[in-house]
Amino acid sequence: MYINKEIEFKTFINEEQYKSLIKEFGLDNNIFAQTNHYFDTDDLKLLNEQTVLRIRQKGSNYKLTKKTRALVGADEAHILISKEKAEDMLKNGFNADQIGLPYDVKKIAELTTYRASAPYKDGTIFFDKSEYYGHVDYEIEYEVDNVAEGKKIFQDFLEAHNIQYKESIRKSKRAYDNRCK
Repeated sequence: MYINKEIEFKTFINEEQYKSLIKEFGLDNNIFAQTNHYFDTDDLKLLNEQTVLRIRQKGSNYKLTKKTRALVGADEAHILISKEKAEDMLKNGFNADQIGLPYDVKKIAELTTYRASAPYKDGTIFFDKSEYYGHVDYEIEYEVDNVAEGKKIFQDFLEAHNIQYKESIRKSKRAYDNRCK
């Protein structure tokens, strides 16, 4: 298991802004699909604790991730898993003790993101198109190591591109809220 700190700034954008940014950054041929499969207990303990547990599938690679809120950003723990193990976990659920959660969990939702990324100033900028349960939305994420510097760079980026900040809802929450509609 490896652990990292995630510091990111996000905003929703519209389809036109997304396409314009993809073109500006020359990323038309560098968009990759990743599917997040989200897990929780029957009584949604993780959702209530603001913890995200997912298996992310990128091509033939699978990674189990636990994200927990921290004073700054989020703490993430990751375990790379085999395709066979991932498929079993997706089908049957699993005990999340292996990643530090004392719960039996099952798959509750999924979301596929078409993501393009590029280095930008002191971090990485991501342009996301997400699809889930008949919904499509677009988002910018900017990941950095320094909160204050990252926030300023992100705000400057939005201003330079005439993008109004619209608070982003976590992908896991969007998928969960729309799975039964």
